[in-house]
Amino acid sequence: MTMSRKSYPSDISREQFEPIRSLLEGARHKTRPRRDDLYDIFCAILYLLKNASVWRALPSDFPSVSTVRYYFDQWSGERAGQESSLLEQALKKSGGAGAQAQRTRQLDELLHRGRAKREEYRHRPEQRV
Repeated sequence: MTMSRKSYPSDISREQFEPIRSLLEGARHKTRPRRDDLYDIFCAILYLLKNASVWRALPSDFPSVSTVRYYFDQWSGERAGQESSLLEQALKKSGGAGAQAQRTRQLDELLHRGRAKREEYRHRPEQRV
């Protein structure tokens, strides 16, 4: 479903997105029609990377935070036999070298924050439930 949303400086054009659409669509098996446009989800991730934002700061005109986070986790996970994640590959295809270096640093920071948060809430054997 495509809905109109505000344009952000971090967005790429739909023409820039088309070459990477098939790469990102392959991240999960399509069991039912998608309710959100992958372009909007990808632009939401770009917004988070560019602004070094926390998940809760994602503007409401993007798909829901849980949806964006789901795809972020799918796309940023390690793939067997590949050096980089789907998200890293998509970022390389979507922008120039200078923008890519900055996005890579921002992606690393976002991934680190996500891992730290998961570790913080992970049950440890020494903790009582």
